[in-house]
Amino acid sequence: MKLRSYMLIGFFLSFMLSIVPLWGNFTNAVTPTAVAPVSAVSFTQGVQKTVLDNGLTVLTKEVHTAPVVSVQVWYKVGSRNEVKGQNGISHQLEHLMFKGTTDRPVQFGRLFSALGSQFNAFTSYDETAYFGTVQRDKLEALLTLEADRMENSLVGPDQLTSEKRVVISELQGYENSPGYRLSRAVMRDAFPSRAYGLPVGGTKADVEKFTVKQVRNYYQTYYSPENATLVITGDFATEPVLKVVKETYGKLAKRRKEDTGTQGRGDVVKGNITASSPVAPTTKKAPIVLKQPGSAALLQAVYPLPDIKHPDVPAIDVMDAILTGGRSSRLYQALVESGLATSANGSAAELIEPGWYEINATAAPGQELEKIGQVLQESLAKLQEQPVTTEELNRAKTQLQASFVLGNQDITSQATQLGYNETVAGDYRFIEQYLAAIAKVTPAQVQKVAKTYLNPAQQTIGFFEPTQPDGKPGASSAGSGRTVENFSPGKPVDPAELAKYLPPATSATDSAKQSLPEEFTLNNGLRVLLLRDRNLPTINLSGQIDAGTEFDGNQKAGLANLTAANLMNGTQTKNALTLAKTLEDRGADLSFGASREGVSVSGEGLSADLPILIQTLADVLENATFPADQLELSRQRALTSLKVQLDDPRGLGRQVFQQAIYPENHPFHSFPTAESLKTITRDDLLGFYQTHYRPDSTTIALVGDFDPVKVKALLNQAFGKWSATGKPPVLKIPSVPLPQTLTRLNKVIPGKSEAVTYIGYNGISRKDPRYYAALILNQILGGDTLASRLGTEVRDRQGLTYGIYSGFAAGINPGPFLIQMQTAPLDTQKAIASTLALLKQLREQGVTEAEFNAAKRSITNSYPVDLANPSDVSSIILDNAVLGLSRSEIRDFPQRIQAVTMAQMQQAIEDLIKPESLIIVTAGPEETVPKGS
Repeated sequence: MKLRSYMLIGFFLSFMLSIVPLWGNFTNAVTPTAVAPVSAVSFTQGVQKTVLDNGLTVLTKEVHTAPVVSVQVWYKVGSRNEVKGQNGISHQLEHLMFKGTTDRPVQFGRLFSALGSQFNAFTSYDETAYFGTVQRDKLEALLTLEADRMENSLVGPDQLTSEKRVVISELQGYENSPGYRLSRAVMRDAFPSRAYGLPVGGTKADVEKFTVKQVRNYYQTYYSPENATLVITGDFATEPVLKVVKETYGKLAKRRKEDTGTQGRGDVVKGNITASSPVAPTTKKAPIVLKQPGSAALLQAVYPLPDIKHPDVPAIDVMDAILTGGRSSRLYQALVESGLATSANGSAAELIEPGWYEINATAAPGQELEKIGQVLQESLAKLQEQPVTTEELNRAKTQLQASFVLGNQDITSQATQLGYNETVAGDYRFIEQYLAAIAKVTPAQVQKVAKTYLNPAQQTIGFFEPTQPDGKPGASSAGSGRTVENFSPGKPVDPAELAKYLPPATSATDSAKQSLPEEFTLNNGLRVLLLRDRNLPTINLSGQIDAGTEFDGNQKAGLANLTAANLMNGTQTKNALTLAKTLEDRGADLSFGASREGVSVSGEGLSADLPILIQTLADVLENATFPADQLELSRQRALTSLKVQLDDPRGLGRQVFQQAIYPENHPFHSFPTAESLKTITRDDLLGFYQTHYRPDSTTIALVGDFDPVKVKALLNQAFGKWSATGKPPVLKIPSVPLPQTLTRLNKVIPGKSEAVTYIGYNGISRKDPRYYAALILNQILGGDTLASRLGTEVRDRQGLTYGIYSGFAAGINPGPFLIQMQTAPLDTQKAIASTLALLKQLREQGVTEAEFNAAKRSITNSYPVDLANPSDVSSIILDNAVLGLSRSEIRDFPQRIQAVTMAQMQQAIEDLIKPESLIIVTAGPEETVPKGS
């Protein structure tokens, strides 16, 4: 079964681990010829299911493609199990599971980080899951830690008080999003008497009232072995690991209480929330209309669906792919290509209990939501009245089937697939019958489910109508740091103190076996890096063209982005729809996006489709035509995106922060404005394309199952005629001095609940000799929101923020050093003061030898996990090449980290930590602005 976007609601940690999404609005799709069913054997082959005496389900799958393992624990409990007045208790408990245990009274995020684990957790409607991926020698340690917190988690007054504050910060951050507010209103109206109608994360009112007794009882009820599934995938031997699992988890006792009316099972009544499917209304409901501060106008429509085991589910998913599966889909063509909307997508939520189908659209500037709703209804009616074409049906099937192969290239995703199927569908092998059924779906079945479930009388539709004109932020103020209070941070956490709580690792993993890419240059100057990986029948393509936003200039800001966005809008032989179908017919994807120092190219597909991927890439890079009508549509999308960015404290704050660092004449100062976007002409795009899109400014990295000899011939054939005259344009990026004094800037955005703050200044480039020391320094300071000094003090101890991070944006040229955090308005100044104090402490006292060595181990231990994902490997190979690093950097990186000395670290602190020169930018509600600024 597909993983769903709704499954990820309530993610506890950001930026730690990403799962390839397999749901909703696909940008890849399928073949117009007859579709052979994708075998599900590869997803379940070798999986062994073991049920311990205490009821714990254990799924093991050996995957010997990389020296890493993934350990996941899935609990069959989510917001579906909550009663009225306790909305969000599943999510609150998820947070508390990181606060330590009776035997290990320490933040578990620090333990995971010390192991080099890439870890995360999430709460959804039906499940709460915890996962970590590590080097294989850390497997037993991860198993020990997960078993410990299954039974012994600390749920006390201190832990609950601080983590309530963090959860409320998270929820208030969601409130900043008009889309979140609209969805909450629509879901409550669609399911007024069901738990699915309540937000997964909970509400501030309910979270504030949680008691220790309530949360402990919830933990005792649901976090029991017989209500959990342990999934282990990766490089291990099954029998010895099962022995460890039985010794570690077998001693845990069943704790689950008898059903008292608060456990969501079947059609039981939970307080006032009924789990049964609601009675369908007989007349169409009036739209829900939210008129609130915001930027873009939004539409959301919801229709009730059956549960995940219903036989209609495969046909519903095929219907969804036909409606919203990429550019060739019906709703994209009807709403986006017509100019009514700037985006349209959909997803089917098929859950333990009856779910829903959801359609979302963002209105183009000047377009009415009622008109979008009317065209939407006409499109759905056509699907109900006329059978779909064979071409559409086959494209949708291939789209769905290919998404599973491409989405399960790494062992973390494979474990997640197994855990989701076992927990929600009740059987890890569910994917087998699901994919077999997908292959058999007929046009008549698609028409039937459209008639059955897309009934206007069952529709709940909502409109978000922004009241703030033109997405312009409110007033701003600037000042020195005079309103920032003084703060004395506690002592840094001693890694030696932490180490006594760490389970032992079995042995070191040899990281020197990473294969190196082959590199060559075509006659026209195009650089290519190839790395063969025969483990999966997939291709991952990463590329960069030296045509980034640094070439824009303020007068034409947005030109690089618009050029990249229009590449797929037509070539000399194919129009936009033909280009889209060429890829979507095969489940492949190719996309472009401009960033500061280049245009990124991202592509993926099944290995058999590599020629199509390469030929399409060559066609658009050599022969793009930039049709005028498509330019206007993309301009409208860019204008809408700009409004949304300026209405988001993260987007506006980052822009103001960057423009405060780099002066107006600096290439990194340039950001699009409505005025600059409106002045860009087709001739501007053609000129930019002809100047900057050159073979000698392009680098491509390919990782996957291919024959290198054949690929070289293919590349020479596809790109052989592409040429350029003269030398490529080169910008001289001026150096930027640090500010002489601390600077404060505040931007007010009406209607927001949470503030976002950026703190920093210009930093270093990737080739700076201090880079590796800076990485270690950053790991200690704020590289991990739970294990770093900033995370320990500002988030974990004080509970002032849902997330706080630091980082060096080191590219070809120096980019910003920055700290980012999200805070409640009344907590912002205290969080800033705490951060400044920690920076001063770091500058004055440095780091300890133990911290230094622990940070090194954390970075080097987690690096093999990156190398276990072919998509990540292609990106790493590309980045190393573009940044001018050696091909062997992918292998040598851990040794370079280990080679950094304490003296180099102290010098990096002296050079790079300058508390007196900080630029501090806060964007958000008016009450965030300090008095007297």
